[in-house]
Amino acid sequence: MIKKKTYVTAVVGATGAVGNEMIETLEQRNFPIERLRLFASERSEGIKLEFQGNEIPVETLKEDSFKGIDIALFSAGAERSKIWAPVAAKSGCVVVDNSSQWRMDPETPLVVPEVNSHDLKWHKGIIANPNCSTIQMVVVLKPIHNAAKIKRVVVTTFQSVSGTGKKAMDELLRQTTDMLNFKEIKCNVYPHQIAFNVLPHIDKFLENGYTKEEMKMVNETRKIMGDDSIRLTATTVRVPVFRCHSESLNIETEKKLTPNEVRAILSQSPGIIVFDAPEKNVYPLPVNVAGKDETYVGRIREDESIENGINMWIVADNLRKGAALNAVQIAEKLIEMAE
Repeated sequence: MIKKKTYVTAVVGATGAVGNEMIETLEQRNFPIERLRLFASERSEGIKLEFQGNEIPVETLKEDSFKGIDIALFSAGAERSKIWAPVAAKSGCVVVDNSSQWRMDPETPLVVPEVNSHDLKWHKGIIANPNCSTIQMVVVLKPIHNAAKIKRVVVTTFQSVSGTGKKAMDELLRQTTDMLNFKEIKCNVYPHQIAFNVLPHIDKFLENGYTKEEMKMVNETRKIMGDDSIRLTATTVRVPVFRCHSESLNIETEKKLTPNEVRAILSQSPGIIVFDAPEKNVYPLPVNVAGKDETYVGRIREDESIENGINMWIVADNLRKGAALNAVQIAEKLIEMAE
């Protein structure tokens, strides 16, 4: 990418929950934009979205849409990314794609800037943004891995409905209202009621009994960390929370680390806030982390069942660090590395 003072930037999938967050994040971080263009499906054409006090009309994608665009942030689903990301790349545009389409492609870097920004050097026009639950986990795992080499991770996630999109958020609100008013509960987005419930089911089930979401966490973590020797098992759970994913992590390392050593390591690591004083009821909560950029870590304690084990609780805003912010940070890193 050529070094410039400002960049023609696009958001594809601009009217979705993550697309909206991308626009807001670009504005909040004063991203060096020459012109912002917004794209979505045909039914959204002509809708106007606000950016820096101006109203920008939403366009429909065409073969020549990406001419003159420097950077495009995609959050329009895997099928559209499969079609349109290569079109954008051929036009000379660098794509940061938030879908699952390119994540495990060996020709495409899968990047969390705090962890493996060096992988941006070998991109071929498309860069993959990892899964939301993976991003917040590897931000925490990497500094621990550097200090003590991680052997094994057991993770259980507690993921908010915004990870499914706006329709899921609407369904949780509607079901909650209906329950409190003694009305019939209708399920459209999820196979079961989500209000006042917990679903141990995110994405499709695979032949091995795990879901696609669980295997994404396994495979993406190894690719991002650049270490296939890390053993990882995941259980992903949907909870009736609107925003922020929480995760319970159990980490086994080769070298022993005390909880205080882990706190010190994480306190000095980018993108992390250690929020850990349980005796004062201080630990990360979704209601407090919503809208924040950092991954919050608490409940750091020794796993007394194994020799070198640490337990912790981490929370991050899945629409921010888990999607929009990470994509914008990738774009910022690309600009920083441009010559």
